[in-house]
Amino acid sequence: MKRVAEGELVNKSKVSKGNDNTPATKKNMKRRNKKKTFSSSIKSAQVGGNLQKQQIASQKAPDSKMDEIPVFGDLLSELGKENDGKTNPKLSSGNDSHLSQTRFHQCPISPLSLKGIKDMGYERMTTVQEATLPVILKGKDVLAKARTGTGKTVAFLLPAIENILKSTSVDCNRKEFPISVLIICPTRELACQVAAEAMKLLKHHPSISAQVVIGGTSQDTERKRLLGKPCQILIATPGRLKDHTVTTPGFATRLKGVKVLVLDEADQLLGMGFQKDIEKIVASVPKQRQTLLFSATVPKEVHNICHIALKSDHEYIDTVDEGSEETHSQVRQTHLTAPLSEHFSVIYKLLKDHIADDVNYKVLVFCTTAMVTKLVAELLSDLKLNVREIHSRKAQSYRTRVSDEFRKSTGLILVTSDVSARGVDYPDVTLVIQVGLPSDKQQYIHRLGRTGRKGKQGQGILLLAPWEEFFLSNLRDLSLIKASVTLIDPDSKKKVEQAVSRIDMKSKEAAYQAWLGYYNGNKTVGRNKCKLVERANEFSRSMGLDTPPAIRKVVLGKMGLKNVPGLRSY
Repeated sequence: MKRVAEGELVNKSKVSKGNDNTPATKKNMKRRNKKKTFSSSIKSAQVGGNLQKQQIASQKAPDSKMDEIPVFGDLLSELGKENDGKTNPKLSSGNDSHLSQTRFHQCPISPLSLKGIKDMGYERMTTVQEATLPVILKGKDVLAKARTGTGKTVAFLLPAIENILKSTSVDCNRKEFPISVLIICPTRELACQVAAEAMKLLKHHPSISAQVVIGGTSQDTERKRLLGKPCQILIATPGRLKDHTVTTPGFATRLKGVKVLVLDEADQLLGMGFQKDIEKIVASVPKQRQTLLFSATVPKEVHNICHIALKSDHEYIDTVDEGSEETHSQVRQTHLTAPLSEHFSVIYKLLKDHIADDVNYKVLVFCTTAMVTKLVAELLSDLKLNVREIHSRKAQSYRTRVSDEFRKSTGLILVTSDVSARGVDYPDVTLVIQVGLPSDKQQYIHRLGRTGRKGKQGQGILLLAPWEEFFLSNLRDLSLIKASVTLIDPDSKKKVEQAVSRIDMKSKEAAYQAWLGYYNGNKTVGRNKCKLVERANEFSRSMGLDTPPAIRKVVLGKMGLKNVPGLRSY
């Protein structure tokens, strides 16, 4: 245990006050063995019942051919029912090294919130929750660094709910009531996941309502809901929040009531280019508020936003022990090298071997782009594997359904782009396969973090072409073991080749262009344009195309690949 000057209790963490320097510059406080006990008595809030369900009506998205949007309230209701009156089996089995000895009732949390926690099957806090909850409940601004899959969502939702309860009593029928808590997430999937957790925690708080606004759904439907129903907690993606600020009457005024601002996965928010949007969001809410930043890493961009968003006396809580591995120790990591021409066969063999070893398999296959994801999913589906796909080109309704199905299931393979790399909690993933170059080391780590969660075992495999091996130098401080590719029997190879031949030509053309664009953006691979095209055409041959697909001249011009030998244009 560690204490800071104000007496906050922290477990396995480093805490320092924030200032105009970076948070990490503060010296760690000395260890003390004496534990601090939390006051477990708090005046009971006069609330109880069920959260008002919020719905997303069936509409078409404006910029893509969308399926009907599912009723989001019904999805949340189903997620909530999984834990009604039950002990969460995930917490009663497997390795519990992620759990602390501190129990939720030891914190100053209202009885009805504790009841919601109990209904979810939680009793002991995770180490991240133990380190952050006491500090946040005191009203301090916090920058928390923590690995993925460590209970961060509950760590900021619980104090946010308590903050609302301590405010003046609310009339649940008052539609224009200001938004008290604003939670910003980088992806739609993460926003939906946070909203689902909020729904469970609010089960016994009928006077508090939560809504979610995300891209890929009907903005008009969201607007009607925002105007017609109470909303004290709003979970949003940056782009859609910006849309409502401009188009929804009175929305900007309601943001003036924000008491708690949460930036979840702050490093990803900034890494995805949302810095200016975040700065505008910070400027649109009151200065007198509590701000919480949760981030798996704390790069320079996160430090910069701290100066804008956090108070100067904020607390920096690092729950990643100094000198410890950045990835989960329970994950066995290996890398394989094979020519591009063999990648599809290798993926098939890896999956077949894993399925044979584990009847309860649950596999994530990460691909470089949305269109390559689509291609690999079509291939594996043709090979009679139980496959689903998620990527940015899929309708949000489809992504929500598939994400929920994968979360609940075993015996399933999810082929995905990086929309599933961060924040999304898929329990009991047994294997993560990464095909091709991750964008950087952190992306490799975040993808890997989908397995080995909550103290459980997992496995990660990185599949590279020989000319991609340079990336391994970025991972030399990780426990990554080289594995040899076992021989692929002729029958399996022929089976894969036949399946490749049956893939629609349009899928191959789209995958080729996307592959070329992705690797063209890599500083190492894209430096030599002639070599890049040679490798792209090697990828084309792996799809059974000796003649590479033609690409529009305007597209090649934007890529800076006009007139490069080996490319075909029209």
